[in-house]
Amino acid sequence: MPLLPPSRFFPPAEDADREGIVGFGGKLTTDWLVDAYRHGIFPWPVDEPGYPVVWWSPDPRAVLEFDRFHVPRRLARVIRSGRFQVTFDRDFVGVIRGCATAQSRCRGTWITPEMETAYTRLHRQGHAHSVEAWENDRLAGGVYGVTIGGLFAAESMFYRLPEASKVALVHLVEHLERQGYVLLDIQQLTPNTARFGAIEISRRQYLRRLAEALKKAPPPFA
Repeated sequence: MPLLPPSRFFPPAEDADREGIVGFGGKLTTDWLVDAYRHGIFPWPVDEPGYPVVWWSPDPRAVLEFDRFHVPRRLARVIRSGRFQVTFDRDFVGVIRGCATAQSRCRGTWITPEMETAYTRLHRQGHAHSVEAWENDRLAGGVYGVTIGGLFAAESMFYRLPEASKVALVHLVEHLERQGYVLLDIQQLTPNTARFGAIEISRRQYLRRLAEALKKAPPPFA
């Protein structure tokens, strides 16, 4: 039995195939994107002309737990040094552009121009947010994601200077906990996020926790 109310656009996330694909096609409009995140689904396009948008709900799902979050010692020293100045929602466009282009991502990135436009529109409507790390007024790194209720769905991060994206991530996690968010989704586990204490949970566990997070009034972000 589905754990969430029916979607306007998608089959239940529980019906995803073995790879986690829920469906193909559709639109990258605000209505479609908000509906997707409310149902444990997110887009991950293929950067090929004419290829339809692919919608995913992987099993297992990776999350960062606030009570398990760990900051490596070296990174803690960088944060204490004050080398980077951190802001919230100061340059969303710069962050998503960095996520699409930094670290030689120009070829093979899933953040297509259509995705940039869609998530910038989400930001203007208050659903997507960014954290920026600056060095001497230069955007050195950042992270962005989507908020709905008590959920923050982290989408991507980038750096132009070493450690900058990690500094932004630490500030994001601490900020979300202070503001009262209850679920931090990072979609897939990587060696980098595992070092911070990220874990995998089953899709069903994730959807159950998402249902609880959506009952929460949206906490302020910035």
